[in-house]
Amino acid sequence: FFTSSKLSLTAMKLSTAALALLASTYGSTTAFVPSFGNVVARRTKAPALFMSSEAPAAEAPTTAGETFEFQAEVGRVMDIIINSLYSDRDVFLRELVSNAADACDKKRFLSITENETLAKPEIKIKADPDNNILIIEDSGVGMTKDELVNNLGRIAQSGTKAFLDALGKGTADVNLIGQFGVGFYSAYLVADKVEVVTKSMQPNSPQLKWTSNAGSSFTISEDDSGDEIEGSGTRLVLHLKEDASDYLESAKINELLQRYSEFIEFPINIWKETTEYKQVPDEEANKDLKEGEESKMKTVPETVEGYELVNKHKPVWLRSPKDVTEEEYKEFYQGAFRNSYDEPMQHSHFVLEGQVECKSVLYIPGMLPFELSKDMFDENARNIRLYVKRVFINDKFEDLMPRWLKFVRGVVDSDDLPLNVSREILQKSKVLSIINKRLVRKSLDMIEAIADDVDETKYILFWNNFGKYLKVGIIEDDRNRKEIAPLLRFFSSKSGEEFTSLDTYVENMPEGQKSIYYVTGDGRAAASMSPVVEKLTSRGYEVLFATEPLDEIMFESLREFKDFDVVDAAKEGLSLDDEEDEETKKEKENLAQEYKQVVEYLEALLAGKVQKVTISNLLTDSPAALVQGAYGMSPTMQRYMRAQTVASGSDMGLDQMNQAVMEINPKHPIVADLERMIKNDKEAKETEEYALLMYDVASMTSGYDVKDMGGFAKRVMNLMHSEGASEGGVKEAVIEKESKEDVIEKESKEEEDAAVTPEVIQEDQ
Repeated sequence: FFTSSKLSLTAMKLSTAALALLASTYGSTTAFVPSFGNVVARRTKAPALFMSSEAPAAEAPTTAGETFEFQAEVGRVMDIIINSLYSDRDVFLRELVSNAADACDKKRFLSITENETLAKPEIKIKADPDNNILIIEDSGVGMTKDELVNNLGRIAQSGTKAFLDALGKGTADVNLIGQFGVGFYSAYLVADKVEVVTKSMQPNSPQLKWTSNAGSSFTISEDDSGDEIEGSGTRLVLHLKEDASDYLESAKINELLQRYSEFIEFPINIWKETTEYKQVPDEEANKDLKEGEESKMKTVPETVEGYELVNKHKPVWLRSPKDVTEEEYKEFYQGAFRNSYDEPMQHSHFVLEGQVECKSVLYIPGMLPFELSKDMFDENARNIRLYVKRVFINDKFEDLMPRWLKFVRGVVDSDDLPLNVSREILQKSKVLSIINKRLVRKSLDMIEAIADDVDETKYILFWNNFGKYLKVGIIEDDRNRKEIAPLLRFFSSKSGEEFTSLDTYVENMPEGQKSIYYVTGDGRAAASMSPVVEKLTSRGYEVLFATEPLDEIMFESLREFKDFDVVDAAKEGLSLDDEEDEETKKEKENLAQEYKQVVEYLEALLAGKVQKVTISNLLTDSPAALVQGAYGMSPTMQRYMRAQTVASGSDMGLDQMNQAVMEINPKHPIVADLERMIKNDKEAKETEEYALLMYDVASMTSGYDVKDMGGFAKRVMNLMHSEGASEGGVKEAVIEKESKEDVIEKESKEEEDAAVTPEVIQEDQ
């Protein structure tokens, strides 16, 4: 039962002396015994044994039992294990079930070497709430009295004191789980008394009981309880602490077994009480039943007790990929990750050999996991599960998979991982780096396989669910940035309702285009309205739409793709290839001189709103546009940052830090009208309102917020009124108030008009 080298990481090499100390009474067969250091146990009736690698000579146990004392250092070790080594006491079940599985494995091995045919060993767990005990029983190899003293009563191997000193200083090399055999002592995390009833495979072995309450001593005696173990095996009886009563609930035990021991090779059965419903004759209703009539039935509940198998799923990663069907991969995914409604889009099953031995199966989910829908990096979304010889270790190791692959789910089983003694901390090492690279490579292969699928809708579904993670990969993963870039998808000025890729963008570039251009905006429609798009589409260039704040950071990290620079079209000083000739430069200089008065007027009027005003010969349909400086943030990013600062209660002064640059189109009629108005009367209110309206429209079309919405609305209404009046259309209505006398006179006139005039009839003469 208490076997530790099966739990140890086998990549760490044990010394010849250590292997000798692990030799069992079964000849050449290696016994799996726990070891902490060269600490011996001594009986109260005998002198202490010093530095002996042999087990103490065991006398035949008496009915009353023999009491052995732990050495002082063992007490220190026990105290560390119980009070500080484990951060979560739930792991006690993992440790004890793992030990039981090792004992079963050893029995199977011995039965093969000795040509014996034995029933497959199994593990049983039963809670007894009435007596406040939890029983974990295996039909494994069992232990003799000498092995009980050796394995549970003494912590035998060299260097215990050095280990304790190093552990206290935080410098202990505790990578080997089994090197110190701490698994058994985790029982004291939840129990204040432990009984071990065991019967060895050796012929004529008695059934023994080891008892200790984690104090300074333990007792070994013959078991006279009458509950005999069939064949061989070990029964562990935990007398639980008052605050550990929840471990008596079958649902709690089942949850822990599903988490930690789901893929143990040997059957794990848990005692459960279930309610079944069956049909029985209804005696009351059948009292007046006439002959020949069918008997009436009723449904009654029936309580059924018995053992139920827990570990039903088979670990597909341990099988050869060619032997596993697609349906088996699907069933494993749905069962292991408790998601029966999701079908994985892709899977990868591989074995890593060489410096590191590792077996793994990875999945790309068919839909975004629920826990990631609220927080894309939710700490509770444990996507990669780490196993050592089928025993679950942890699923919180951040360095095992980069966070941009948080959505990838899978299992990693390796004997080479450097775990600390509590098996809760994965230490940084070259081994971890190798596994990390392979997991990332296999994940990228799966994504590329979806992208290359004939059915393009599959990758569209993938992108809609997980595209934002690839953008994070561009930002955070320098090593794989070039691998991720072709997998990105965007809307563009030419793609319409479809996505386009960077590869497609480059293939469709017109001759002479030397950069990849993008523009930011709150959604595809807003981005397409940006005046800066005119600069490029007029030359046949395609513009990518970055519609999320994350896109802007991603493009800043990407910088280039296939030797083409990635350029923000909304940055000041955008230079196109055809602007480099002398004629274009001269034309721009002449325009700047011609419209110098307009530029100066706007800079004075918009002081504090824009950084400066410049002339642009790239705008076509818009009179003006707002662009950011070389190191400024887009309006989309500014809104995002502003929301963050408001939420945190701080003020970063974003408005002052990110003032835009206003570019005007000298060939546009509105700019020409503004120039005329400035020359006629630049102090006129109409000139100021006209210039401000042009600035407001440029702000809106460039994606910026109009700060003075009231003023903007007033300027628009004045424009509407002036246009209507000038064309003889809508005239301003004047409401005149009538005096009281006018009202009386009007009413009197109406009464006179309503009176009937008498008819005059003349008589005939």
